[in-house]
Amino acid sequence: MFLRLVETADVVVENFRPDVKERLGIDYESLKAVNPRIILASISGFGQDGPYAKRPGFDQIAQGLGGLMSITGEPGRGPMRVGIPIADLTAGLFCAMGVLTALIERDKSGEGQWLHTSLLQAQIFMLDFQAARWLCKGEVAGQAGNNHPTSVPTGVFRTSDGAINLAVAGETIWGRFCDAIGKSDWVGSEEYRDNASRLARRDQLNADIEAITRTRTSREWVTMLADRGVPCGEIYAIDQMFSDPQVEHLGIAQEADTVPFGRTRLVGQPVRLTRTPSRMVQSPPERGQHTDEILKNLGLGDDELAALRERQIV
Repeated sequence: MFLRLVETADVVVENFRPDVKERLGIDYESLKAVNPRIILASISGFGQDGPYAKRPGFDQIAQGLGGLMSITGEPGRGPMRVGIPIADLTAGLFCAMGVLTALIERDKSGEGQWLHTSLLQAQIFMLDFQAARWLCKGEVAGQAGNNHPTSVPTGVFRTSDGAINLAVAGETIWGRFCDAIGKSDWVGSEEYRDNASRLARRDQLNADIEAITRTRTSREWVTMLADRGVPCGEIYAIDQMFSDPQVEHLGIAQEADTVPFGRTRLVGQPVRLTRTPSRMVQSPPERGQHTDEILKNLGLGDDELAALRERQIV
């Protein structure tokens, strides 16, 4: 039945350990024999081959092995995981990008292909400039807490009622920031004349800035600094985030009917297509919800479906 589905499918996505495909007979060559246009997309923990290929993989394992935990958290506090399964999520996104690329290529060649990514590859790719610091300059990044590793002042600064994020990157924004907080004399000063000087005196500069930001509320600072073109923002709990006027305007929390929660809101797509926008038209499916519908499309009757259920095949 699986191979009959493959005959008319465009893409098969699998998340087994690499050797499982061969054991089940659903590796790419087996699928290609049924449908030469099939695209097989594989996500594994560490890759389809190599010394770790058969290891079971989980997000936090990839976060550690991929270097992310060594640069997350406060200096001297030891490794820290990110608060979401970022390796899982990004591996899925990169797999989807690979599928779209393969579909476009198939329009030209008429053939499918096998593409694969892993939690480890995705996590390493997400290191971004931190990986480049080592590869290009031999610098091993460490934990920097809420401070940006190289851009100063960028980080968290306490206010009279909480804290805000500031990202004062580059000399133009530095000048705007100094003017906004009444410290125009910092521009061109010996202590803070350029980013290298500010980086060397980061702790002193952060303390000088925080002595000022503590005098007003977070909302007052964000309103004033944003009006001056200085990147900044509130630091929300999740419930506060969903109540923010910009988040509400974007409409990313969309209503949907679900089985466990009834009428509720779920997170929608983070990209808007202007001609073909997405919307939630049905609830997330329960396990096996569409099994009968799919198999009946293959021509199976009620008796055959009943027999499959009795044998615990579906």
